[in-house]
Amino acid sequence: MLEAGVAATGALLARSPAGAALPLVFTPEQFGAKGDGVTDDTAALARLADHVSARGGGAVNFRRAIYLVGSQARTTRQAPYAFEPARLLEFTGCTRPLILRGNGARLKCAPGLRYGTFDRASGRATRNQMPYTGSGELATPYRWMIKVQDCSGLVEISDFELDGNIANLRIGGPWGDTGHQINATGLALVNNRGPERLARIYSHHHGQDGLLIDGADFERRATSAIEQLRCEYNGRQGCSIVGGKGYDFRECRFNHTGRAGIASNPGAGVDIEAEAGKKVRRLRFSNCEFSNNHGQGLVADSGDSQGATFTGCTFVGTTNWAVWPHKPFFRFDACTFVGPIVHPFGSPDRAMATQFHGCTFRDDPALSPNGKVYGGENPDRPIADLPGNANVLFNRCRFRLTHDAVLPWSVDVIYADCVMSQSAARASFPRGTYVGRNIIKGHAIVASSPIRGELVLNGRSLGPARQ
Repeated sequence: MLEAGVAATGALLARSPAGAALPLVFTPEQFGAKGDGVTDDTAALARLADHVSARGGGAVNFRRAIYLVGSQARTTRQAPYAFEPARLLEFTGCTRPLILRGNGARLKCAPGLRYGTFDRASGRATRNQMPYTGSGELATPYRWMIKVQDCSGLVEISDFELDGNIANLRIGGPWGDTGHQINATGLALVNNRGPERLARIYSHHHGQDGLLIDGADFERRATSAIEQLRCEYNGRQGCSIVGGKGYDFRECRFNHTGRAGIASNPGAGVDIEAEAGKKVRRLRFSNCEFSNNHGQGLVADSGDSQGATFTGCTFVGTTNWAVWPHKPFFRFDACTFVGPIVHPFGSPDRAMATQFHGCTFRDDPALSPNGKVYGGENPDRPIADLPGNANVLFNRCRFRLTHDAVLPWSVDVIYADCVMSQSAARASFPRGTYVGRNIIKGHAIVASSPIRGELVLNGRSLGPARQ
């Protein structure tokens, strides 16, 4: 019997809500999965998810094995999909704890499946003038490898590799506004009300996102801890956050988006973009990396999104901006930026404007994974392009520009106790209000900048009397 594996560890018991029944324990093999890297385990994993969902939750123990997944059927009706994907691990409405223990398992998309737009009759790839949102040509090998939706109990997912296998798919035409905006995501968390715990997950080479968070659109008091997540070489985003509150990312990597044959805008490491009337609030990133993405390392520019902190994070822009944080209440502490930043949020209310505390800004190609550093759109190559970003704060920051970049192009930002230097001979224009003691070395023009303390410019001390 399936329930013969009922078990509970002391750790799970300690985390279970008071009075909640302990989860039953299952394996994919009980539902017909082989985990041999050859057999199609799609249907078996779908049966597993349906069974666990019907029982309101449970624990699933995978083996350290390769589970081949992804299946699509040619449709005979005028449906959006010409090649309809089968469901995989989709869990819905769990009220008790849902525990997925990967134990090193690898879910790998089967080779040869279609992704993009295709003719239903011939199976050949189609090409349409973009933007294109026509119906009847879509194909994808899966919508989500793992999806957890509308759950109120604890959700724990750990120790999985989710491999989208882009290089071995049949790539069809693009669809959407730009690129391939067709579901093919590693992991999705949708409208869950309870706490979520993700740990040691590698989600890579998916046509769309490594992780999608579409959190509950009502007040959510629970927090979600996401640790040692790696989202790399995905087509659209490492991680998309389109709704939800209270997500804590620790030691995560969001790198190389758009670098594996599929590149769809925004192409970011992380995109914070509230959609469909939802809100995004209370995000924290600690010791995370955002590097070498086709788009920005981090972008926040759409929807009702606000309130994110970044501590000890690294942002490397090789072909695009390191960060684009154009939403209120964003704060960066002890972060490193390689390559230029743009569009921090400015506001008459200083509390709402973007703040950088103890951060370092560099242009050294040796700090880039491929030896390239983006120069920005301004031909003068300022490390920060800030034409109208009122009250953006740089506090105790270090600008150490040893190659081709120059100091920020700014007007009404605030520099407090900063040390700034550039090696390039071109003029820079780091104008703004100077508070405390600031030091600048290099060809910098600070005309009309209010000085509320001391500014040492190339060894010359400037103060309020010499504005």
